[in-house]
Amino acid sequence: MEISYVLDASAFINGFKLTTNNNFTVSEITTEIKDFESKLSFDMALEEGKITILDVSQNYINKVEETISNSGDILRLSNPDKKLISLACMLKESGKNVLVISDDYTIQNTLKIMNINYSGVITEGIKEIYNWMNVCEGCKKQYSSDYPFDDCEICGSKIYKKRIKVNK
Repeated sequence: MEISYVLDASAFINGFKLTTNNNFTVSEITTEIKDFESKLSFDMALEEGKITILDVSQNYINKVEETISNSGDILRLSNPDKKLISLACMLKESGKNVLVISDDYTIQNTLKIMNINYSGVITEGIKEIYNWMNVCEGCKKQYSSDYPFDDCEICGSKIYKKRIKVNK
């Protein structure tokens, strides 16, 4: 079965070579492609029909948001990242053999949790799954991802994102 490549902005930024016309992305990643050479590469791929921009239905976005709210990756993923993962999920569920090209470790972490294949361009990729949690520097109180403040309600210390390895 032919591979359907789902391309993150890092695929263009880091020089991924498009060898087929079976490449997909979401329009939102264009906001993450800022340098001239990467933008030119993306625009040429689009003009030559080597990449297709697809929209993603809300139910796939909801599925990704549920996954990342449980893992804590919601603290680290941008909207374009979420849409890209949603696209990969949509293509996989439609029976396609999906490979996401991204050097973003948070995207890779979410894809690993969702059992979607990925590969980096200039990085080897993650080996373990990690969750993220908001934790107070001082008293170590844990906060949910939607806690609206930067300071602890108990001791006033700064809250930071802590990485926690998941045993799977």
